[in-house]
Amino acid sequence: MQIGNMEQLLEKSVALVQRIRTEKKRYLYNEINWNNRLIGIKGARGTGKTTLLLQKLKALKLLPTQGTYWSLDDFYFTTHTLVETAEAFFKKGGQYLFLDEVHKYENWSIHIKNLYDFYPDLKIVFTGSSIIDISREEGDLSRRMLMYTLPGLSYREYLAFNDFYYFEPIALENMLSKDRKWAEMFPAEFKPLLYFEDYLQYGYYPFSMEDKQGYTTRLQQLVRLIVEYDMAELKGFDVRNAKKMLQLLNVVAANVPFQPNITNIAKKSDIHRNSVVLYLHFLEQAQLIKLLYASGISLATLQKPEKVYLDNPNLAFAFSMSSPNVGNLRETYFISQVSVRHKIAYPKQGDFLVDNTFTFEVGGKDKTSKQINTVKNGFVVADDVEFPITKLPLWLFGFLY
Repeated sequence: MQIGNMEQLLEKSVALVQRIRTEKKRYLYNEINWNNRLIGIKGARGTGKTTLLLQKLKALKLLPTQGTYWSLDDFYFTTHTLVETAEAFFKKGGQYLFLDEVHKYENWSIHIKNLYDFYPDLKIVFTGSSIIDISREEGDLSRRMLMYTLPGLSYREYLAFNDFYYFEPIALENMLSKDRKWAEMFPAEFKPLLYFEDYLQYGYYPFSMEDKQGYTTRLQQLVRLIVEYDMAELKGFDVRNAKKMLQLLNVVAANVPFQPNITNIAKKSDIHRNSVVLYLHFLEQAQLIKLLYASGISLATLQKPEKVYLDNPNLAFAFSMSSPNVGNLRETYFISQVSVRHKIAYPKQGDFLVDNTFTFEVGGKDKTSKQINTVKNGFVVADDVEFPITKLPLWLFGFLY
């Protein structure tokens, strides 16, 4: 093997680090325990994982031989192994190794486990697709590493990234407290609904700030890449069924949120009914949909979900031939923001049961508490209102992260 070419990797890393901007960082940046020896960050394409790595590398202010960024889908790794390249890097004084797109490298988990075991002074941070399942990988990394998941932008982050407003996150417990102290953190001139519709259509993926006009087209291409390439890494997924997965996604998009009839879905998407539940699970792993199960249901085995949602509101606009259903958008927004830090289930009354404790009914500004009158810890979440007195504003749930 030729080690000399490693200089090309180091040069690429330097060029990328020099170009990266660091004034705006995703919320996860400050939550990662960067002192850990092995850190994994997974998430869907387009959520900002690469930027996160490069920002951290830049902040470390190391020499290129001490800290470097490598993308494992680089042509370099078609003729060089990761372990041998990392060994050469370590011998030159390497301390930090930032590895991107690990799922593109065959048997990546075994290689990273070997590096972790052989070089106790080397810190490794890697990113991978949201579909990677660490617990099922060959090299047992779960005991050695800290794993984080990066979702798309929250409404709070969207406001900050666009230089509209800067706010700190608000914990759910504070939102639900009777004293409503969260309202004090917003200045009088803050108009929370001014940018809300824009967020629902364009705000979830950071790349919308690069090209808003081409955003929908790029988002459709992103979905196709996830289904046709990323999902090929899933154990049990036949890549020949990618077209059927896109059909299934279109069926879901046209009907969400809906209580799935497996037989009907099978007919419309041309997928065998025995495979529909598994394929829905695959789409959830890929962060394209969210599945809602009845409260108290064990997810140890694959079961039919009670409701199916798109992963985030932007996808509803990308798939819809006309304006998406408003009620659907409200619920999709709620579940996309709340599920990042909390467990959500389908309750007997209301729309959502959060952390097995709080029940939420989501609707427009005229929504009443009739459906959840008898529920303990029941809350009405209303759209189209800025600061309601008796209800919680829908936009507020975009401040959880």
